[in-house]
Amino acid sequence: MAALLFLGFASGLPYNLTRDTLSAWITVEGLKLSTIGWFVGLANAPATLKFLWSPLVDRFVPPFLGRRRGWMVLTQVALILAIAGMALQKPSQTLQLLAINAIAIAFLSATQDIAIDAYRTDVLEEREVGAGVAIWVMGYRVALLLTGALALRWANQFSWPFVYLLIATLMSIGLVSAIWAPEPVLDDTSARPATLVDAVYLPFSDFFQRWGILRSSFILIFILLYKLGDYLAANMTTPFLVKTGFSLTAIGDIKGGMGLVATIVGGLAGGAILSKIGINRSLWVFGGLQAVSNLSYFALALAGRSYPLMVLTVNIENFCAGLGTAAFLGFLMSLCNPRFSATQYALLSSLVAVSREVFASPGGEIAQSVGWPLFFFLTFLVALPGLFLLPVFAPWNAPLTPTPTPGLDDQE
Repeated sequence: MAALLFLGFASGLPYNLTRDTLSAWITVEGLKLSTIGWFVGLANAPATLKFLWSPLVDRFVPPFLGRRRGWMVLTQVALILAIAGMALQKPSQTLQLLAINAIAIAFLSATQDIAIDAYRTDVLEEREVGAGVAIWVMGYRVALLLTGALALRWANQFSWPFVYLLIATLMSIGLVSAIWAPEPVLDDTSARPATLVDAVYLPFSDFFQRWGILRSSFILIFILLYKLGDYLAANMTTPFLVKTGFSLTAIGDIKGGMGLVATIVGGLAGGAILSKIGINRSLWVFGGLQAVSNLSYFALALAGRSYPLMVLTVNIENFCAGLGTAAFLGFLMSLCNPRFSATQYALLSSLVAVSREVFASPGGEIAQSVGWPLFFFLTFLVALPGLFLLPVFAPWNAPLTPTPTPGLDDQE
């Protein structure tokens, strides 16, 4: 659990650097809303495509520290260098170079996540999933607290290059945690694929054999839709607060500070509740709250520059996001076979990234076209289709279990 806490921190550090923190930087530099929406979304395309190189993480073992930790250390060293490189960028003058640097960070971050997600899936026993996910989310959100609240405050007091250099230094915590974390001990059925071809092909066939073609299809569509409304809103909340007239310091203190504390509390509560009511019911309850929470931003958009309402809005939305994340991560982990956990989790989380980085990319253009109130109401409506799929494959009164179709391990 301690290892998961620090690895969650390592996984969370790069996230805001190419998303909220970056969008705040380029908003201050005067870029248009439509440019911000597309830039932030497409700069993180590697998160959508990480399934392409995830079989390498399953198949090959670095010559040090083992199958999972070796990959984590390699990517963390590279991340330190790439994040430090952002200190040399000037968005108003060389947007292309900034994009290349942001894509490099996103690529390395995605590769680190492949290894960390596989590690978390491999190391947790079934009874530990709720607690393990909650602890990992807490570490992840603490990192977002540093790269959100403190980063905006530091940028206001010092400079953006200072922010990125400091965060590059903080990545050394992830490096130490990867070296210190215990390597998962896998049995014969969880042995790595024998060839690269097996590492590419077998994760697909295993998934569909275990869950069945029809149910697998519904699961994949659900993964695309479950958090789409949340991602669509989240991409534009920082530009919305800046345009509404809140200072960077206020946004950092409330959205990046108090709001992320609410997310941590939501994640811990979500993990505890998940252990009691199971994954299915957690998806129902937390998904519903996650959708309704977007209406708080709708109310703030109608009210205008109201500091008390902004505090309430950010806390409601972040607490519900923490609940939804706990259920969603537990759900994704439950779908994976430990033998192919890096590839299967990467494939599933790539669908999540398609939702977050591609489907949510037009957020800036939509907000610019319809205005902030209608935009946030639309994000609530967009969240509903995913919930409508739950009765099909995750009934309220039934546990989430694979179909009787044997998997590859059973056939062997």
